[in-house]
Amino acid sequence: MNTRNDYRKKMRRRKRFFRIFLVLFLLVITIGTAFTLYQYQAGKMQAGESKAVNDNVAAFNGEKDEQGKVNVLLLGVDSRGEEQSRTDTIMIAQYDPENEKARLVSLMRDIYVDIPDHGKWKLNTSYFLGGPELLRQTLKENFDIDVQYYALVDFKGFQNVVDVLAPNGIEMNVEKPMSEKINVSLEPGLQTLDGEELLGYARFRHDAEGDFGRVERQQKVINALKDELLSLNGVSKLPKLMGTISPYIETNIGGMDRIGLVKEFILNPVNNIETFRLPVDNSYTNERYEKAGAVLEIDFEENKKALKAFLNGEDPSLASETTKNENEDEEALSDSQP
Repeated sequence: MNTRNDYRKKMRRRKRFFRIFLVLFLLVITIGTAFTLYQYQAGKMQAGESKAVNDNVAAFNGEKDEQGKVNVLLLGVDSRGEEQSRTDTIMIAQYDPENEKARLVSLMRDIYVDIPDHGKWKLNTSYFLGGPELLRQTLKENFDIDVQYYALVDFKGFQNVVDVLAPNGIEMNVEKPMSEKINVSLEPGLQTLDGEELLGYARFRHDAEGDFGRVERQQKVINALKDELLSLNGVSKLPKLMGTISPYIETNIGGMDRIGLVKEFILNPVNNIETFRLPVDNSYTNERYEKAGAVLEIDFEENKKALKAFLNGEDPSLASETTKNENEDEEALSDSQP
């Protein structure tokens, strides 16, 4: 039978254990916070100062996805100190936290589109004329897709992030010799590329494939970086990575939203980033206009349906085939008219 003294001793032991646990817990939180801040500041110092992107976030009137998906307009630029520049890389990144899916759409910069209040130009001209917001409006008008956020990244920041994330480089299978206008010389074969070399690989387009080959390589690079980031080594470097990229990124994603998205992505990792390209195969022709130069004239209905299908987790080729059949039926009906 327990005596009153035994009960008091038991309660004292419980209180002592709770105090020790609380002290240890606070110590871990303090050390973790200090380490995070140190790594973040170390990343910023390593990145140095950059004038690559604007200090002020541009006005951006994108809307939330009704199904809870997160859509981000990703833009890669090489500003070289210019106040205005065109964007070489235009992507829509989608994260679906409910289904743990990530999708990436690459849009060819030479697509000939209607730019609101400016007439017909190449897609990347919309960024030159009005920044991320005009590009968002252009995508909505031509492809019936809206995005909630944008992130503008200078290529120098990409290079630094790779070197912090993977000091020994990222393994990549280089398909052919590459050197023209990328500041590095790459030979064919499986090899490990540092930040400058990986950036050159992703940007190379001076061959028969042109921008189409570049888009495919960019998607391969992003998937490789995703695998490295979600590794135990990559997760431990997140604070430093965020510090490294901060001088080279302009975005309307707030600090808390950024932390929430990173947490979701780490806690609910995706096995693979599904990739897609607009325009889809056999839906465009190469044309040339005096004011715009070489452009891609595309079938907008076919590409809109394929894009929506992809972002909804459906087979975009089926949507594309349906549109082709409808067009053929309309042509047949038109030919049969007297």
